[in-house]
Amino acid sequence: MPNIQTNKLFWASCMALLVTSLSFGIRAGMMGQLANEFQLNATQLGTITATAFWGFPLAIIIGGFIVDAVGMKRLLVAAFVFHLAGIALTIFAQGYWSLFLSTLLIGIANGTVEAACNPLVATLFPENKTTKLNHFHLWFPGGIVIGTLVVTLFVKVGLSWQWQVAAMLLPTLVYGFLFSRLDFPKTERVTSGYSTSDMYRAVLSPLFIFMFICMFGTAITELFTGQWIGLLLKNVTDNALLLLTLTTGIMVIGRAFAEPVVHKLAPQGVLLLSAIFAASGLYMLSTLTGSSIFLAAIVFGIGVCYFWPTMIGFVAENIPGSGALGLNLMGGAGMFAVSIYTVFMGSFYDKLIVKHLPAGADLKVYSKASEGSLLAQDLNEAKNMAGPEILQATLVIPLILVLAFTGLLLYMRSRKIRAAKSLHAI
Repeated sequence: MPNIQTNKLFWASCMALLVTSLSFGIRAGMMGQLANEFQLNATQLGTITATAFWGFPLAIIIGGFIVDAVGMKRLLVAAFVFHLAGIALTIFAQGYWSLFLSTLLIGIANGTVEAACNPLVATLFPENKTTKLNHFHLWFPGGIVIGTLVVTLFVKVGLSWQWQVAAMLLPTLVYGFLFSRLDFPKTERVTSGYSTSDMYRAVLSPLFIFMFICMFGTAITELFTGQWIGLLLKNVTDNALLLLTLTTGIMVIGRAFAEPVVHKLAPQGVLLLSAIFAASGLYMLSTLTGSSIFLAAIVFGIGVCYFWPTMIGFVAENIPGSGALGLNLMGGAGMFAVSIYTVFMGSFYDKLIVKHLPAGADLKVYSKASEGSLLAQDLNEAKNMAGPEILQATLVIPLILVLAFTGLLLYMRSRKIRAAKSLHAI
């Protein structure tokens, strides 16, 4: 039974992850505002968005290597400082480069939070890792829901995007205060007696490398689509931002009730069903229009709901010797893949828009056209066609994951049978 100290550490971790997710939700909601105020094209927006994903893997991988030595508490103090600096610089941003740097700082803060909190949760709940990691990670989509609603509310009442960013200050100060007053345990790898050489052998095992590669696909499917859904579908529906809110709302509910699902299907079964639903939802998002697109968002939300925490939980349960480094390499792999993919698809999106404009069109000229003009109408029509094409290109990724996780399910089943036979022989 968890004690009071364990529960306090868990809820403080959830508050830190809430700040991480607010940074995603609020930034996703104000992408259009930033584009208009600073005259940014899709490539520049893609680069700024990707910067958060660059800082994240940088911090989480470095954190994975040093967390056993410096302790989880010191990492979270560093995360608090980076969050404050990134938020302040965003509020006072003057253009592309200040947005770039502020997003990088917030990305580093976000990665540092996960570098400390993923192993912390696994250490606090050694008998129920995957379920508690799902409960912890429900605050990521939860924060995105809150963030998008904050953006919607602030826009309606006429408050600027600077006020939207400032909304992150309160939970940041709260988690900084909570962690400063709590004592932290040593990581599970250290207390379980796994040596550093055991850890490195574990992260070089074929099973870990397979999961590491699969993390590329699960992260891109979830996070790229979530960050860009408002931009890609804003001309397909008048409520594109609400699609993100609906999808992440489904993720909150799913992760909150993860325990019976994980216990019934095992992590590998959950991952296979997730890939099937994610592929179906992404296809529906790229083809449906009108009110039916909200059904697509629900299916997609069910699909990506368990990806991130269950990938990390699978490693924690089945490759325990990898320790904090293994968990953090998984998170770093996911965010790094999203950063590369986001930059590539931002440029690809611009090219698709140009393809759907009249021959010889200059995208910069069309982007500066006044609203309601013929040029603006042509641009909207081009975006209307280009957005779903981006989603269709991304659909290949969850389809590959369906095959990969089918193989994983069969492998884990055969391993369980072999283990049972060995035990019976003894």
